[in-house]
Amino acid sequence: MNGERPLTRDMKPDGEPLSLQEYERAGGYRAVRQALRMAPEAITRLVSDSGLRGRGGAGFPTGQKWSFVPLGAEAPHPKYLAANADEMEPGTFKDRWLLEGNPHQLLEGMMIAACAIEADVAYVFLRGEYTLAARRVERAIAEAYQAGYLGRHPFGADRGLELYLHVSAGRYMCGEETGLLNALEGKRANPRAKPPYPQVSGLFGKPTIVQNVETLACLPHIITHGAAWFHGLSRGVDAGSKLYGASGKVKRPGLWELPMGTPLGELLEEHAGGLRDGLKLRGLLPGGASTDFLTERHLDVAMDFTHVEKAGSRLGTGTIIVLDDRTCPVGMVWNLEEFFAQESCGWCTPCWSGLRWAERLLDGLERGQGSEADLDRLEWIVKFCAPGNTFCALAPGAVEPLGSALKYFREDFMAHIRERRCPWS
Repeated sequence: MNGERPLTRDMKPDGEPLSLQEYERAGGYRAVRQALRMAPEAITRLVSDSGLRGRGGAGFPTGQKWSFVPLGAEAPHPKYLAANADEMEPGTFKDRWLLEGNPHQLLEGMMIAACAIEADVAYVFLRGEYTLAARRVERAIAEAYQAGYLGRHPFGADRGLELYLHVSAGRYMCGEETGLLNALEGKRANPRAKPPYPQVSGLFGKPTIVQNVETLACLPHIITHGAAWFHGLSRGVDAGSKLYGASGKVKRPGLWELPMGTPLGELLEEHAGGLRDGLKLRGLLPGGASTDFLTERHLDVAMDFTHVEKAGSRLGTGTIIVLDDRTCPVGMVWNLEEFFAQESCGWCTPCWSGLRWAERLLDGLERGQGSEADLDRLEWIVKFCAPGNTFCALAPGAVEPLGSALKYFREDFMAHIRERRCPWS
């Protein structure tokens, strides 16, 4: 059973999206019909039992997240649902595959989530650069409205959903859930203080759930096949299949839907084809740019939330960025810190000040102007930006590759200082 690929099995080899008719021939929109006959609490319980965890990076249990939304006649309305399709994490391109190849799967997942939390309005919050995805999602929404699946009384039910596409102006911060909500309200994408949490007071002060595209795409299959089936897709302790990706100097960069818990070495060697000829592995970021480096000794680690965390990193988005032995690790980290410093919203001091300071220190090292004291400063910045010191997870995530690079590649930093230049330049 763990060889099944429910998220991608119906996608066309030519990359064209499934129309509504093609999606229905593959079994689409049956699950939402079933969900409409279920009590909201029963949907949430089924999703909780399935073990589905958020695929956007944090890995929070989906059913538990929904359980905080107030239900019943006394609950505030309108309630909102937002699909987080911002996908600005460097090295990550998994949601784009789903959006472009099978947008109706996302829409059905959103309808099911809306049933669970009794949402009235939903938004697909899309990264502005994803222009092809925007056209295809917009077309799918129009097809669903024309068929009567969106709007009032879909499938004869007494509850409906209004669903809109919102194309973002484009910032990394828009992917943070409260920054996303501020952006939807027409404000700057700054994070909000918590509590209150969005499940109680989110968009326009009403109960709101923000969920990643891949997470929502899992829902039709969980409703159709059940919690035990979803657990059976996995090879490890965390449930389901997972979209894994690889970029960097590998022979076959790309994306694959594989069982959750697929070993890191198998993903790198069998699916990505290993490194290009003549190159050796130095390290990799297992879940996009805002995760800690792992090294060759971690290749037997199961790529799931539990085991990657035990190895000292995070699964994140499950899309690895590979560092080879002919690429400067200091230059790689400098590039990442420059990006994160640019994308900081400036809301809190550790983020806007610390990340820009780190970027300048790394720039100096690359240009041969660094000192050993700069390494102590960089380590202090890693602690300065640690979780609990900032409003959101941008800065803590941003310094994960920096802190782990100082741990695993310290000799490379020292070489920049001794030789007064970048040894790879």
